Amino acid sequence: MYVCVDWSTNVTYGIVPIYPIACTRSQGFGTGPAASILLTLILCWGLKQRRTIKSREMFFTKNGGLILQKILFESKQPSNMAKIFAARILEKATNNFHKTNVVGQGGYGTVYKGKLEDDTMVAIKKSKSIDESQIEQFINEVIMLSEVSHPNIVKLLGCCLETQTPLLVYEFVTNKTVFHHIHEKNNTSSMTFERRLNIATQTAKALAHMHSTTQIIHRDIKSSNILLTDDYIVKVSDFGISRFIPANQTHIQTLVHGTLGYIDPEYFRSGILTEKSDVYSFGMFLVELITGRKVFSHDGTESDLGLAMFFVLSLERGCLIQILHDQVKKDGISDHIDYIAKIAKDCIELEGKKRPTMEAVKKKLEQLRESFIKSCPGEPWSYSLV
Repeated sequence: MYVCVDWSTNVTYGIVPIYPIACTRSQGFGTGPAASILLTLILCWGLKQRRTIKSREMFFTKNGGLILQKILFESKQPSNMAKIFAARILEKATNNFHKTNVVGQGGYGTVYKGKLEDDTMVAIKKSKSIDESQIEQFINEVIMLSEVSHPNIVKLLGCCLETQTPLLVYEFVTNKTVFHHIHEKNNTSSMTFERRLNIATQTAKALAHMHSTTQIIHRDIKSSNILLTDDYIVKVSDFGISRFIPANQTHIQTLVHGTLGYIDPEYFRSGILTEKSDVYSFGMFLVELITGRKVFSHDGTESDLGLAMFFVLSLERGCLIQILHDQVKKDGISDHIDYIAKIAKDCIELEGKKRPTMEAVKKKLEQLRESFIKSCPGEPWSYSLV
């Protein structure tokens, strides 16, 4: 008597299910203890594969995969839409999400570096959890973000829905975050005033584009969410807590999310989210850029008041020079530094209605950048509040 097994495959959602099929006597192997053990191992492996397939199909459906597939199929611009990645592709890209590929970690989850089969480098965001009631919103946000095309916004390439919590796949940005370049001692010398001004301008352009064309409120603008390329081009990232405000509305009521120090105090008190909440966070980012001080820290004089109040009081008392970063004082021109400080102060007004729009901020920073390029940098510092 002979027993034999052969295998065939059929691809579903990028998964490979396994099916045993019949075979002839000539294909088989003899019976006996060794053959029985081998057969048992093969059958166990096959059952495990089937369970994996069923599990992935279940997660795919639960995570809104069928909805997303339908939307992608009906899209008039499929080339710009998000791609649905198979779990096995991302597992291979990250060596099964090995810890050596971790490039970021926080309360939201973990970000892994990966290399796809075509050698494209990607960043894969693996969230800790997602509320099942938010699946439809998650799918809508994937569609929205995949349609956002701006040189200063990190590109969402797609997602994977075959895992317990959905995975997001972004373009990989190589030169770490602005936080790293501002606060790591070995990097601060490369952050000239002009470079800081460029970073501020590009970030403002990204936010103005989001607010005006997609109605997306980021909700977590901070230096650790602003990535840089090797050429110091800004890529705004991490839309994990972003929200969409319908075109016929000016605000939405939400549970408060954000980062201490950057979060809009008006939103923090009321739970009412508007585009002016991003303006406040951007203002704190500007303060961080020109002072080199951490927005939320336990050292320095600002810890007693908070950096926002410390900055405003220093500006009003004519003491701005005392809190500026040395590189800013060295490279900047007094009028330009005063001007960018005034923009920051306007952005962090306690009342949202008194803050400018990101479009207005963008235009002011573009004008400032043009003026700086035309001027001769390196003038001696002379402080006068404009």
